[in-house]
Amino acid sequence: MRSETVDISTRDGVADAYLVRPRGDVRRPGVLLLVDAFGLRGQIEAMADRIAARGYTVLAPNVFYRAGRAPVVPLDGIGDPERRGDVIGRVMPLVRELTTDRIVSDGDGYLSELERLTGGPSALTGYCMGGRLAWRIAAAYPERVVALGCFHTSGLVTDEPDSPHLSAEAIAAEVYMGVADNDRGMTPEQVATVERALADAGVAHRAEIYAGAAHGYTMADTPVYDEAATDRHYRALFALLERS
Repeated sequence: MRSETVDISTRDGVADAYLVRPRGDVRRPGVLLLVDAFGLRGQIEAMADRIAARGYTVLAPNVFYRAGRAPVVPLDGIGDPERRGDVIGRVMPLVRELTTDRIVSDGDGYLSELERLTGGPSALTGYCMGGRLAWRIAAAYPERVVALGCFHTSGLVTDEPDSPHLSAEAIAAEVYMGVADNDRGMTPEQVATVERALADAGVAHRAEIYAGAAHGYTMADTPVYDEAATDRHYRALFALLERS
């Protein structure tokens, strides 16, 4: 494998990103990995490495680049219930600043970088917040995205007029959702709403509940990590990538 940090020009500046791919001159299909709310860090790089080892070119951008280069949010204290609130307090302003307009604009730069390297469309995989960001990008650039994986993702159904599920008809990619059990941000009713929107739009999709897995189950650097659910997520993701 070969990995490096690359800089990607966007409308608002320069986003640093982790890029990893198998060695050699053969072009590999591209996967854009959209991070959770804790941002680009060693855990995300390890996940990108595991995906790339299956034969893909993987790009994991620092979506919080406007606030600085990664890692933007130190996770010291994330495992301590008394300090976790401080970490969340640093994260949430960054999340709120990622408007739909910003992520769609940034997504153009991310996809362009992958297309330069791979010569074709990309697959997207997003985690927690990243699943919502990936959904926005897939809806904005349907001809450039062939697969969309959303894992322990919340916020796909809101009361806002631009709720992500309302843009289902714009998506051309096959969609897979690995839903955390008892996720307050992705209730059974909300899952049904998303599935109905995708079905009405004629989008190939599948949603599966990961029983016993908490929101954030793939993140080994947090207390909610679930090894069995993470392995299941990789099996589902690799199957999605191979199909698309």
